Amino acid sequence: MLGRRSTLLKAAIFATGFSGVVAEYILSTLATYFLGDSIFQWVMIISLMLFSMGVGSRISKAFNQHLLKWFLFVEFALSLLVSFAPLSVYTMSAWSTSYETLIYVLSIGIGTLIGMEVPLVVRINNEFEELKYNISGILENDYYGSLLGGVFFAFIGLPVLGLMYTPFVLGLVNLLVAIALIISLRKVMSDSDKKVLLPSASAILVILVVGSLVTKPIIIYGEQSKYKDKVIFTEQTAYQRIVMTQWKDDYWLYLNGNQQLSTRDEVMYHEPLVHPALTLHPHPENVLILGGGDGCAAREILKYPSVKNITLVDLDPAMTELGQNNPILKELNHNSLDNEKVKVINTDGYQYIQKDTSFYDAIFIDLPDPRTVELGRLYSYEFYKSCYKLLRPQGVIVTQAGSPYFATKAFKCIVKTMKEAGFNTVPLHNQVVTMGEWGWSLGQKASPYDDLKGTLQKLQFSVDTQWIDHEAMQLITSFGKDIYVGDNKGPVKINRIHDPVLYKYYLKGNWDLY
Repeated sequence: MLGRRSTLLKAAIFATGFSGVVAEYILSTLATYFLGDSIFQWVMIISLMLFSMGVGSRISKAFNQHLLKWFLFVEFALSLLVSFAPLSVYTMSAWSTSYETLIYVLSIGIGTLIGMEVPLVVRINNEFEELKYNISGILENDYYGSLLGGVFFAFIGLPVLGLMYTPFVLGLVNLLVAIALIISLRKVMSDSDKKVLLPSASAILVILVVGSLVTKPIIIYGEQSKYKDKVIFTEQTAYQRIVMTQWKDDYWLYLNGNQQLSTRDEVMYHEPLVHPALTLHPHPENVLILGGGDGCAAREILKYPSVKNITLVDLDPAMTELGQNNPILKELNHNSLDNEKVKVINTDGYQYIQKDTSFYDAIFIDLPDPRTVELGRLYSYEFYKSCYKLLRPQGVIVTQAGSPYFATKAFKCIVKTMKEAGFNTVPLHNQVVTMGEWGWSLGQKASPYDDLKGTLQKLQFSVDTQWIDHEAMQLITSFGKDIYVGDNKGPVKINRIHDPVLYKYYLKGNWDLY
Protein backbone atom coordinates (compact mmCIF):
# COMPACT_ATOMS: atom_id res chain seq x y z
CA MET A 1 0.00 0.00 0.00
CA LEU A 2 2.80 2.42 0.92
CA GLY A 3 4.59 1.64 -2.34
CA ARG A 4 1.40 2.26 -4.33
CA ARG A 5 0.88 5.64 -2.67
CA SER A 6 4.49 6.58 -3.31
CA THR A 7 4.11 5.59 -6.98
CA LEU A 8 1.04 7.80 -7.31
CA LEU A 9 2.90 10.75 -5.83
CA LYS A 10 5.77 10.21 -8.25
CA ALA A 11 3.27 10.02 -11.12
CA ALA A 12 1.89 13.35 -9.94
CA ILE A 13 5.32 14.94 -9.96
CA PHE A 14 6.01 13.41 -13.39
CA ALA A 15 2.87 15.17 -14.63
CA THR A 16 4.03 18.36 -12.94
CA GLY A 17 7.37 18.23 -14.74
CA PHE A 18 5.56 17.55 -18.01
CA SER A 19 3.02 20.33 -17.73
CA GLY A 20 5.42 22.79 -16.09
CA VAL A 21 7.98 22.79 -18.88
CA VAL A 22 5.27 22.97 -21.56
CA ALA A 23 3.71 25.93 -19.72
CA GLU A 24 7.10 27.68 -19.89
CA TYR A 25 7.32 27.04 -23.62
CA ILE A 26 3.76 28.23 -24.22
CA LEU A 27 4.35 31.53 -22.44
CA SER A 28 7.72 32.00 -24.15
CA THR A 29 6.08 31.40 -27.54
CA LEU A 30 3.25 33.79 -26.68
CA ALA A 31 5.77 36.44 -25.65
CA THR A 32 7.65 35.97 -28.92
CA TYR A 33 4.48 36.27 -31.02
CA PHE A 34 3.19 39.35 -29.22
CA LEU A 35 6.44 41.11 -28.28
CA GLY A 36 9.13 39.88 -30.72
CA ASP A 37 12.84 39.30 -29.99
CA SER A 38 12.52 35.57 -29.37
CA ILE A 39 15.81 34.99 -27.54
CA PHE A 40 15.14 37.81 -25.07
CA GLN A 41 11.58 36.62 -24.42
CA TRP A 42 12.53 32.95 -23.94
CA VAL A 43 15.38 33.91 -21.61
CA MET A 44 13.21 36.26 -19.55
CA ILE A 45 10.17 33.99 -19.32
CA ILE A 46 12.12 30.87 -18.35
CA SER A 47 14.35 32.82 -15.95
CA LEU A 48 11.29 34.39 -14.30
CA MET A 49 9.64 31.00 -13.95
CA LEU A 50 12.75 29.41 -12.46
CA PHE A 51 13.05 32.29 -9.99
CA SER A 52 9.37 31.96 -9.15
CA MET A 53 9.82 28.24 -8.56
CA GLY A 54 12.34 29.18 -5.89
CA VAL A 55 9.81 31.56 -4.38
CA GLY A 56 7.19 28.80 -4.48
CA SER A 57 9.55 26.41 -2.71
CA ARG A 58 10.06 28.98 0.02
CA ILE A 59 6.31 29.54 0.37
CA SER A 60 5.74 25.80 0.78
CA LYS A 61 7.49 25.96 4.18
CA ALA A 62 4.46 27.76 5.53
CA PHE A 63 2.31 24.63 5.19
CA ASN A 64 2.72 22.32 8.16
CA GLN A 65 -0.53 20.36 8.21
CA HIS A 66 -2.84 18.75 5.63
CA LEU A 67 0.01 18.67 3.12
CA LEU A 68 -1.85 16.42 0.68
CA LYS A 69 -4.82 18.77 0.65
CA TRP A 70 -2.63 21.79 -0.05
CA PHE A 71 -0.78 19.92 -2.77
CA LEU A 72 -4.10 19.10 -4.46
CA PHE A 73 -5.21 22.72 -4.21
CA VAL A 74 -1.96 23.75 -5.90
CA GLU A 75 -2.70 21.21 -8.66
CA PHE A 76 -6.17 22.67 -9.08
CA ALA A 77 -4.83 26.22 -9.30
CA LEU A 78 -2.13 25.18 -11.74
CA SER A 79 -4.68 23.40 -13.95
CA LEU A 80 -6.76 26.56 -14.21
CA LEU A 81 -3.89 28.98 -14.64
CA VAL A 82 -2.10 26.95 -17.31
CA SER A 83 -5.30 26.24 -19.24
CA PHE A 84 -6.48 29.82 -19.45
CA ALA A 85 -3.13 31.63 -19.77
CA PRO A 86 -3.11 32.00 -23.60
CA LEU A 87 -6.84 32.71 -23.64
CA SER A 88 -6.40 35.56 -21.18
CA VAL A 89 -3.53 37.04 -23.22
CA TYR A 90 -5.50 36.93 -26.47
CA THR A 91 -8.52 38.43 -24.72
CA MET A 92 -6.49 41.28 -23.23
CA SER A 93 -4.84 41.95 -26.61
CA ALA A 94 -8.30 42.81 -27.93
CA TRP A 95 -8.84 45.50 -25.30
CA SER A 96 -5.49 46.71 -24.06
CA THR A 97 -1.78 46.95 -24.80
CA SER A 98 -0.93 45.67 -21.30
CA TYR A 99 -0.64 42.04 -22.39
CA GLU A 100 3.15 42.21 -21.95
CA THR A 101 2.68 42.68 -18.21
CA LEU A 102 0.08 39.92 -18.14
CA ILE A 103 2.43 37.43 -19.82
CA TYR A 104 5.11 38.07 -17.20
CA VAL A 105 2.61 37.94 -14.32
CA LEU A 106 1.33 34.58 -15.60
CA SER A 107 4.88 33.22 -15.82
CA ILE A 108 5.49 34.27 -12.21
CA GLY A 109 2.21 32.71 -11.04
CA ILE A 110 2.74 29.40 -12.84
CA GLY A 111 6.37 29.21 -11.71
CA THR A 112 5.37 29.84 -8.10
CA LEU A 113 2.79 27.03 -8.15
CA ILE A 114 5.24 24.61 -9.77
CA GLY A 115 7.85 25.50 -7.17
CA MET A 116 5.44 24.68 -4.36
CA GLU A 117 4.64 21.21 -5.68
CA VAL A 118 8.01 19.46 -5.47
CA PRO A 119 8.80 20.20 -1.79
CA LEU A 120 5.22 19.38 -0.80
CA VAL A 121 5.37 16.00 -2.55
CA VAL A 122 8.77 15.26 -1.01
CA ARG A 123 7.37 15.91 2.46
CA ILE A 124 4.23 13.84 1.79
CA ASN A 125 6.24 10.96 0.34
CA ASN A 126 8.56 11.03 3.34
CA GLU A 127 5.99 8.89 5.13
CA PHE A 128 6.22 6.19 2.47
CA GLU A 129 9.93 6.00 1.49
CA GLU A 130 13.39 6.34 2.97
CA LEU A 131 14.89 9.80 2.35
CA LYS A 132 17.47 8.84 -0.29
CA TYR A 133 14.87 7.00 -2.37
CA ASN A 134 12.31 9.70 -1.76
CA ILE A 135 14.44 12.62 -2.96
CA SER A 136 15.97 10.82 -5.95
CA GLY A 137 12.65 9.32 -7.04
CA ILE A 138 10.75 12.61 -6.89
CA LEU A 139 13.40 14.61 -8.74
CA GLU A 140 13.95 11.81 -11.25
CA ASN A 141 10.28 11.78 -12.23
CA ASP A 142 10.14 15.56 -12.39
CA TYR A 143 13.07 15.63 -14.83
CA TYR A 144 11.70 12.75 -16.93
CA GLY A 145 8.37 14.55 -17.17
CA SER A 146 10.17 17.68 -18.35
CA LEU A 147 11.82 15.76 -21.18
CA LEU A 148 8.52 14.27 -22.29
CA GLY A 149 6.93 17.73 -22.08
CA GLY A 150 9.58 19.20 -24.39
CA VAL A 151 9.13 16.42 -26.93
CA PHE A 152 5.35 16.78 -26.73
CA PHE A 153 5.46 20.55 -27.28
CA ALA A 154 7.88 20.31 -30.21
CA PHE A 155 6.13 17.53 -32.12
CA ILE A 156 2.47 17.64 -31.02
CA GLY A 157 1.62 20.62 -28.85
CA LEU A 158 2.67 23.56 -31.03
CA PRO A 159 2.36 22.13 -34.57
CA VAL A 160 -0.80 20.02 -34.07
CA LEU A 161 -2.82 21.34 -31.13
CA GLY A 162 -1.46 24.88 -31.25
CA LEU A 163 -1.64 27.46 -28.50
CA MET A 164 -5.41 27.09 -28.55
CA TYR A 165 -5.78 23.55 -27.17
CA THR A 166 -2.36 22.55 -25.77
CA PRO A 167 -2.95 24.50 -22.50
CA PHE A 168 -6.18 22.60 -21.86
CA VAL A 169 -4.37 19.30 -22.37
CA LEU A 170 -1.88 20.40 -19.69
CA GLY A 171 -4.64 21.49 -17.34
CA LEU A 172 -6.43 18.19 -17.83
CA VAL A 173 -3.25 16.21 -17.13
CA ASN A 174 -2.77 18.03 -13.81
CA LEU A 175 -6.42 17.65 -12.89
CA LEU A 176 -6.62 13.95 -13.71
CA VAL A 177 -3.54 13.25 -11.60
CA ALA A 178 -5.12 15.18 -8.74
CA ILE A 179 -8.37 13.21 -9.09
CA ALA A 180 -6.45 9.92 -9.14
CA LEU A 181 -4.72 10.93 -5.90
CA ILE A 182 -8.02 11.87 -4.27
CA ILE A 183 -9.57 8.52 -5.18
CA SER A 184 -6.55 6.43 -4.19
CA LEU A 185 -5.76 8.25 -0.95
CA ARG A 186 -9.31 8.98 0.16
CA LYS A 187 -8.94 6.60 3.13
CA VAL A 188 -6.21 8.75 4.65
CA MET A 189 -8.13 12.00 4.10
CA SER A 190 -10.51 13.56 6.55
CA ASP A 191 -14.20 13.77 5.67
CA SER A 192 -14.02 17.56 5.62
CA ASP A 193 -11.15 17.47 3.10
CA LYS A 194 -13.01 15.05 0.84
CA LYS A 195 -16.12 17.24 0.95
CA VAL A 196 -14.03 20.15 -0.37
CA LEU A 197 -11.69 18.37 -2.79
CA LEU A 198 -14.13 16.19 -4.74
CA PRO A 199 -16.60 18.99 -5.61
CA SER A 200 -13.66 21.29 -6.43
CA ALA A 201 -12.19 18.75 -8.83
CA SER A 202 -15.58 18.23 -10.49
CA ALA A 203 -16.13 21.98 -10.86
CA ILE A 204 -12.69 22.50 -12.38
CA LEU A 205 -13.26 19.62 -14.81
CA VAL A 206 -16.46 21.32 -16.01
CA ILE A 207 -14.63 24.65 -16.32
CA LEU A 208 -11.87 23.08 -18.42
CA VAL A 209 -14.34 21.37 -20.74
CA VAL A 210 -16.32 24.58 -21.23
CA GLY A 211 -13.10 26.56 -21.66
CA SER A 212 -11.86 24.22 -24.39
CA LEU A 213 -15.16 24.70 -26.23
CA VAL A 214 -15.18 28.51 -26.11
CA THR A 215 -11.46 29.12 -26.57
CA LYS A 216 -11.52 29.09 -30.38
CA PRO A 217 -14.05 31.92 -30.86
CA ILE A 218 -12.44 33.98 -28.10
CA ILE A 219 -8.94 33.61 -29.55
CA ILE A 220 -10.25 34.36 -33.03
CA TYR A 221 -11.92 37.48 -31.63
CA GLY A 222 -8.71 38.54 -29.90
CA GLU A 223 -6.69 37.86 -33.04
CA GLN A 224 -9.20 39.66 -35.26
CA SER A 225 -8.75 42.77 -33.14
CA LYS A 226 -5.11 42.91 -34.25
CA TYR A 227 -6.08 43.24 -37.90
CA LYS A 228 -8.15 45.98 -39.48
CA ASP A 229 -9.58 43.59 -42.09
CA LYS A 230 -11.56 40.37 -41.79
CA VAL A 231 -9.45 37.32 -40.90
CA ILE A 232 -10.30 34.56 -43.38
CA PHE A 233 -7.50 32.05 -42.67
CA THR A 234 -5.29 31.17 -39.71
CA GLU A 235 -2.83 28.34 -39.18
CA GLN A 236 -0.41 27.74 -36.35
CA THR A 237 2.67 25.87 -37.56
CA ALA A 238 5.77 24.72 -35.75
CA TYR A 239 7.53 27.86 -36.98
CA GLN A 240 5.01 30.68 -37.18
CA ARG A 241 1.40 31.79 -37.22
CA ILE A 242 0.02 32.35 -40.71
CA VAL A 243 -2.92 34.72 -41.12
CA MET A 244 -4.75 35.93 -44.21
CA THR A 245 -7.20 38.84 -44.17
CA GLN A 246 -9.61 40.25 -46.73
CA TRP A 247 -10.96 43.69 -47.57
CA LYS A 248 -13.31 43.77 -50.54
CA ASP A 249 -11.38 42.03 -53.37
CA ASP A 250 -7.93 42.39 -51.81
CA TYR A 251 -6.08 40.04 -49.49
CA TRP A 252 -3.21 40.40 -47.01
CA LEU A 253 -0.77 37.73 -45.81
CA TYR A 254 0.78 37.99 -42.34
CA LEU A 255 3.43 35.88 -40.61
CA ASN A 256 3.51 36.24 -36.82
CA GLY A 257 1.50 39.43 -37.16
CA ASN A 258 3.83 41.06 -39.71
CA GLN A 259 2.60 41.82 -43.21
CA GLN A 260 4.31 39.88 -45.97
CA LEU A 261 2.25 40.99 -48.95
CA SER A 262 -1.01 42.45 -50.16
CA THR A 263 -2.62 41.45 -53.42
CA ARG A 264 -3.33 45.16 -53.96
CA ASP A 265 0.32 46.11 -54.53
CA GLU A 266 2.62 43.08 -54.16
CA VAL A 267 4.03 43.69 -57.68
CA MET A 268 5.62 46.88 -56.33
CA TYR A 269 7.61 44.63 -54.01
CA HIS A 270 8.25 41.54 -56.14
CA GLU A 271 9.12 43.30 -59.41
CA PRO A 272 12.00 45.35 -57.87
CA LEU A 273 13.11 42.18 -56.08
CA VAL A 274 13.44 40.13 -59.28
CA HIS A 275 13.65 42.12 -62.53
CA PRO A 276 16.66 44.42 -62.02
CA ALA A 277 18.80 41.39 -61.10
CA LEU A 278 17.68 39.07 -63.90
CA THR A 279 17.87 41.84 -66.51
CA LEU A 280 21.36 42.76 -65.30
CA HIS A 281 22.55 39.17 -65.68
CA PRO A 282 23.52 38.28 -69.28
CA HIS A 283 21.88 34.84 -69.34
CA PRO A 284 20.30 33.56 -66.07
CA GLU A 285 19.60 29.81 -66.07
CA ASN A 286 19.83 28.44 -62.51
CA VAL A 287 18.09 30.44 -59.79
CA LEU A 288 17.77 29.99 -56.01
CA ILE A 289 15.02 31.54 -53.88
CA LEU A 290 15.31 31.51 -50.11
CA GLY A 291 11.88 32.09 -48.59
CA GLY A 292 9.23 33.22 -51.05
CA GLY A 293 6.77 30.49 -50.07
CA ASP A 294 3.90 32.60 -51.41
CA GLY A 295 5.20 31.88 -54.94
CA CYS A 296 5.17 35.48 -56.20
CA ALA A 297 8.95 35.78 -56.67
CA ALA A 298 8.91 32.48 -58.60
CA ARG A 299 6.11 33.88 -60.78
CA GLU A 300 8.28 36.81 -61.84
CA ILE A 301 11.38 34.65 -62.41
CA LEU A 302 9.43 32.29 -64.68
CA LYS A 303 8.92 35.17 -67.11
CA TYR A 304 12.53 34.71 -68.28
CA PRO A 305 12.81 32.03 -71.01
CA SER A 306 16.50 31.45 -70.26
CA VAL A 307 15.74 30.25 -66.72
CA LYS A 308 15.81 26.44 -66.64
CA ASN A 309 15.73 25.64 -62.92
CA ILE A 310 14.36 27.41 -59.84
CA THR A 311 15.09 25.98 -56.39
CA LEU A 312 12.84 27.43 -53.70
CA VAL A 313 13.92 26.81 -50.11
CA ASP A 314 11.41 27.71 -47.41
CA LEU A 315 11.60 26.48 -43.81
CA ASP A 316 7.86 26.05 -43.28
CA PRO A 317 6.09 23.38 -45.37
CA ALA A 318 2.74 24.89 -44.38
CA MET A 319 3.70 28.12 -46.16
CA THR A 320 4.69 26.46 -49.42
CA GLU A 321 1.61 24.22 -49.26
CA LEU A 322 -0.46 27.39 -48.92
CA GLY A 323 1.30 28.84 -51.95
CA GLN A 324 0.58 25.67 -53.90
CA ASN A 325 -2.99 24.96 -52.78
CA ASN A 326 -4.69 28.12 -51.51
CA PRO A 327 -6.89 29.41 -54.35
CA ILE A 328 -6.09 33.07 -53.57
CA LEU A 329 -2.32 32.55 -53.64
CA LYS A 330 -2.48 30.14 -56.59
CA GLU A 331 -4.27 32.76 -58.67
CA LEU A 332 -1.84 35.43 -57.46
CA ASN A 333 1.32 33.44 -58.20
CA HIS A 334 -0.03 31.93 -61.45
CA ASN A 335 0.42 28.45 -59.99
CA SER A 336 4.18 29.01 -60.07
CA LEU A 337 5.07 26.53 -57.33
CA ASP A 338 3.69 23.67 -59.42
CA ASN A 339 5.66 24.68 -62.51
CA GLU A 340 7.98 21.92 -63.73
CA LYS A 341 10.96 24.29 -63.50
CA VAL A 342 10.37 24.90 -59.78
CA LYS A 343 11.67 22.56 -57.08
CA VAL A 344 10.39 23.24 -53.54
CA ILE A 345 12.55 22.22 -50.56
CA ASN A 346 11.45 22.71 -46.95
CA THR A 347 14.52 23.22 -44.77
CA ASP A 348 16.49 25.94 -43.00
CA GLY A 349 17.93 28.35 -45.56
CA TYR A 350 21.17 28.93 -43.67
CA GLN A 351 21.90 25.23 -43.37
CA TYR A 352 20.95 24.65 -47.00
CA ILE A 353 23.43 27.27 -48.21
CA GLN A 354 26.21 25.70 -46.12
CA LYS A 355 25.64 22.25 -47.62
CA ASP A 356 24.65 23.14 -51.19
CA THR A 357 27.09 22.25 -53.98
CA SER A 358 25.13 23.75 -56.89
CA PHE A 359 26.06 26.94 -58.68
CA TYR A 360 23.57 29.71 -59.42
CA ASP A 361 23.23 32.71 -61.66
CA ALA A 362 20.94 34.51 -59.24
CA ILE A 363 19.97 34.16 -55.57
CA PHE A 364 16.86 35.90 -54.22
CA ILE A 365 16.38 36.19 -50.47
CA ASP A 366 12.69 36.84 -49.78
CA LEU A 367 12.50 36.32 -46.04
CA PRO A 368 10.78 38.04 -43.10
CA ASP A 369 12.51 41.04 -41.57
CA PRO A 370 15.55 40.33 -39.33
CA ARG A 371 13.71 40.98 -36.08
CA THR A 372 15.36 38.02 -34.28
CA VAL A 373 18.83 36.54 -33.96
CA GLU A 374 17.64 33.44 -35.84
CA LEU A 375 16.52 35.44 -38.85
CA GLY A 376 19.59 37.65 -38.55
CA ARG A 377 21.77 34.66 -39.52
CA LEU A 378 20.28 34.90 -43.02
CA TYR A 379 21.48 38.50 -43.29
CA SER A 380 24.98 37.86 -41.89
CA TYR A 381 28.46 38.24 -43.38
CA GLU A 382 29.00 34.48 -43.13
CA PHE A 383 25.75 33.80 -44.96
CA TYR A 384 26.50 36.26 -47.77
CA LYS A 385 30.01 34.82 -48.07
CA SER A 386 28.51 31.35 -48.57
CA CYS A 387 26.16 32.76 -51.21
CA TYR A 388 29.14 34.39 -52.92
CA LYS A 389 30.79 30.98 -53.33
CA LEU A 390 27.65 29.50 -54.91
CA LEU A 391 27.27 32.24 -57.50
CA ARG A 392 28.85 32.00 -60.93
CA PRO A 393 30.86 34.99 -62.22
CA GLN A 394 28.52 37.95 -62.78
CA GLY A 395 25.99 36.16 -60.58
CA VAL A 396 23.51 38.44 -58.84
CA ILE A 397 22.10 38.36 -55.31
CA VAL A 398 19.15 40.37 -54.00
CA THR A 399 17.77 40.42 -50.49
CA GLN A 400 14.80 42.25 -49.10
CA ALA A 401 16.29 44.64 -46.57
CA GLY A 402 13.37 46.10 -44.65
CA SER A 403 12.62 49.81 -44.73
CA PRO A 404 15.34 52.43 -45.28
CA TYR A 405 13.21 54.92 -43.31
CA PHE A 406 11.53 52.88 -40.60
CA ALA A 407 14.68 50.84 -39.83
CA THR A 408 17.46 52.96 -41.27
CA LYS A 409 20.47 51.48 -39.48
CA ALA A 410 19.23 47.94 -40.16
CA PHE A 411 18.90 48.74 -43.87
CA LYS A 412 22.40 50.23 -44.00
CA CYS A 413 23.77 47.27 -42.05
CA ILE A 414 22.46 44.79 -44.62
CA VAL A 415 23.93 46.74 -47.56
CA LYS A 416 27.27 47.14 -45.77
CA THR A 417 27.40 43.48 -44.73
CA MET A 418 26.74 42.30 -48.29
CA LYS A 419 29.48 44.60 -49.59
CA GLU A 420 31.89 43.26 -46.95
CA ALA A 421 31.24 39.75 -48.33
CA GLY A 422 32.72 40.81 -51.69
CA PHE A 423 29.71 41.98 -53.71
CA ASN A 424 29.51 45.13 -55.79
CA THR A 425 26.41 46.45 -54.03
CA VAL A 426 23.62 48.91 -54.76
CA PRO A 427 20.71 49.70 -52.39
CA LEU A 428 17.21 49.91 -53.88
CA HIS A 429 13.92 51.21 -52.50
CA ASN A 430 10.29 51.66 -53.50
CA GLN A 431 7.06 52.97 -52.04
CA VAL A 432 4.88 49.91 -51.53
CA VAL A 433 1.53 51.45 -50.70
CA THR A 434 0.38 48.97 -48.04
CA MET A 435 3.84 48.55 -46.49
CA GLY A 436 5.38 51.99 -46.81
CA GLU A 437 8.87 52.72 -48.11
CA TRP A 438 10.65 49.39 -48.55
CA GLY A 439 14.16 48.42 -49.56
CA TRP A 440 16.42 45.80 -51.09
CA SER A 441 20.14 45.28 -51.44
CA LEU A 442 21.40 44.09 -54.83
CA GLY A 443 24.90 42.71 -55.23
CA GLN A 444 26.85 41.30 -58.15
CA LYS A 445 29.81 38.93 -58.03
CA ALA A 446 32.80 39.86 -60.20
CA SER A 447 30.76 42.70 -61.66
CA PRO A 448 32.07 43.97 -65.01
CA TYR A 449 30.54 47.39 -64.33
CA ASP A 450 32.52 50.19 -62.71
CA ASP A 451 29.27 52.08 -62.17
CA LEU A 452 26.72 49.41 -61.20
CA LYS A 453 24.16 52.00 -60.12
CA GLY A 454 24.42 53.80 -63.46
CA THR A 455 24.09 50.48 -65.30
CA LEU A 456 20.92 49.64 -63.37
CA GLN A 457 19.46 53.05 -64.23
CA LYS A 458 19.89 52.30 -67.95
CA LEU A 459 18.16 48.92 -67.87
CA GLN A 460 15.44 48.18 -70.40
CA PHE A 461 13.15 45.26 -69.56
CA SER A 462 12.36 42.58 -72.13
CA VAL A 463 9.62 40.83 -70.14
CA ASP A 464 6.10 41.95 -69.32
CA THR A 465 5.81 43.87 -66.05
CA GLN A 466 2.96 45.67 -64.33
CA TRP A 467 4.94 48.48 -62.71
CA ILE A 468 8.69 48.47 -63.14
CA ASP A 469 10.20 50.05 -66.26
CA HIS A 470 13.18 52.15 -67.35
CA GLU A 471 11.81 55.25 -65.63
CA ALA A 472 11.19 53.35 -62.39
CA MET A 473 14.85 52.33 -62.29
CA GLN A 474 15.82 56.00 -61.94
CA LEU A 475 13.59 56.22 -58.89
CA ILE A 476 14.36 53.01 -57.03
CA THR A 477 18.15 53.52 -57.25
CA SER A 478 18.03 57.13 -56.00
CA PHE A 479 17.76 58.15 -52.34
CA GLY A 480 18.59 61.85 -52.30
CA LYS A 481 20.52 63.22 -49.35
CA ASP A 482 21.12 61.11 -46.29
CA ILE A 483 18.43 62.60 -44.05
CA TYR A 484 16.31 60.13 -42.15
CA VAL A 485 13.86 60.63 -39.31
CA GLY A 486 15.00 59.28 -35.97
CA ASP A 487 18.35 58.30 -34.50
CA ASN A 488 20.59 56.81 -37.16
CA LYS A 489 23.78 58.53 -36.14
CA GLY A 490 27.00 56.72 -35.38
CA PRO A 491 28.80 53.92 -37.19
CA VAL A 492 26.97 50.89 -38.57
CA LYS A 493 28.66 47.57 -37.86
CA ILE A 494 28.85 44.45 -40.01
CA ASN A 495 26.29 41.81 -38.98
CA ARG A 496 28.21 38.65 -38.07
CA ILE A 497 27.17 35.34 -36.52
CA HIS A 498 29.28 36.02 -33.42
CA ASP A 499 28.22 39.69 -33.28
CA PRO A 500 24.52 39.82 -34.30
CA VAL A 501 23.92 43.56 -34.36
CA LEU A 502 21.29 43.63 -37.11
CA TYR A 503 18.26 42.57 -35.09
CA LYS A 504 19.10 45.25 -32.51
CA TYR A 505 19.23 47.92 -35.21
CA TYR A 506 15.92 46.65 -36.54
CA LEU A 507 14.09 46.64 -33.21
CA LYS A 508 15.34 50.15 -32.40
CA GLY A 509 14.05 51.52 -35.69
CA ASN A 510 11.51 54.28 -36.25
CA TRP A 511 8.56 51.87 -36.19
CA ASP A 512 6.38 54.25 -34.23
CA LEU A 513 6.14 56.27 -37.46
CA TYR A 514 4.90 53.29 -39.47
